[in-house]
Amino acid sequence: MKIDCYLSMGCASEDTLRKNIPEALTFENIDAEVNYHRLSDEEAEKLGLRGSPTILIDGVDPFPSQITGFS
Repeated sequence: MKIDCYLSMGCASEDTLRKNIPEALTFENIDAEVNYHRLSDEEAEKLGLRGSPTILIDGVDPFPSQITGFS
């Protein structure tokens, strides 16, 4: 499993995300590659990301939303 986390430069959830993902993986006994990416609003728009953080699991957003913008 590959988990990619895309965060805006000022994402207020980053610390909690970096704590919760490893804890959840350990709790569920799941082996995963976890990557954290900090992006500008322009980079996020080019990738079609909505909201920060955006989490993709094997390239799929498990929490799709209609939020516009990235910050």
